[in-house]
Amino acid sequence: MHIKTLNPSPLWALVLLLLTIPGFSQKRSSRKDGFVQIFDGKTLKGWDGDPTYWRVENGALVGEITPTTLLKTNSFIIWRGGEPADFEFKGEFNITANGNSGINYRSDQLPDPPFALRGYQADIDGQNRYTGQNYEERRRTTLAYRGQKTTIAPFTGADTPEAVRAGVKNNAWTGLNVTGSLGSSDSLKTLIKPENWNTFRLVIKGNHLQHYINDLLMSDVTDDDTVNGRRKGLLGVQVHVGPPMKVQYRNLMLKTLPHP
Repeated sequence: MHIKTLNPSPLWALVLLLLTIPGFSQKRSSRKDGFVQIFDGKTLKGWDGDPTYWRVENGALVGEITPTTLLKTNSFIIWRGGEPADFEFKGEFNITANGNSGINYRSDQLPDPPFALRGYQADIDGQNRYTGQNYEERRRTTLAYRGQKTTIAPFTGADTPEAVRAGVKNNAWTGLNVTGSLGSSDSLKTLIKPENWNTFRLVIKGNHLQHYINDLLMSDVTDDDTVNGRRKGLLGVQVHVGPPMKVQYRNLMLKTLPHP
């Protein structure tokens, strides 16, 4: 009996070839679930920051301060792909023991100093004193410490920098109202790996801001302050004033969420 052999079409040959490429199927599934890669792991394409402090190394976005490049003000590398409003942002970070960094979102860029952002921040530091909390850079300061579920009261003061500064005491916003507990700060800290890779996930929808580290909810803010709160803005990561340090970010993925 003669069996006819079918030659694969060029299209099927291409599909089979792509499936043999490492990571191809993973990238396809990422797109299917709505996440888009915003850092290619090879270049700083789409990102804007001071090259003194930012580079790509071994597939990671690296921010480093050396003894000869100490900062006078915090500096960010800013994603120029848009101003996300409602979104989920996830990835991994690794920071040295003396490091201080953070992920800013719904932020605006100041004209001076260069590469300065003002807005919400998912705090990250090497000692894990602040990692996971919600800190608003250059505005209301702490909106939730790690382990806190908070509601930020409507702001009734004047819409001026002076009025905002008057609302800050001990580096925390006086309109911060604790409404629940996610666990003690110390117990949550034990679940963050020092000087190693950890995952982060920010779920930002309407006025509800949630920060996760290693899939654990670290802070949960409902911001009812329509004067100071922001519903969209720039995304960026920080190197903070302080001693020499190094922070790395990788596998940065962003998904747009429907407006609530």
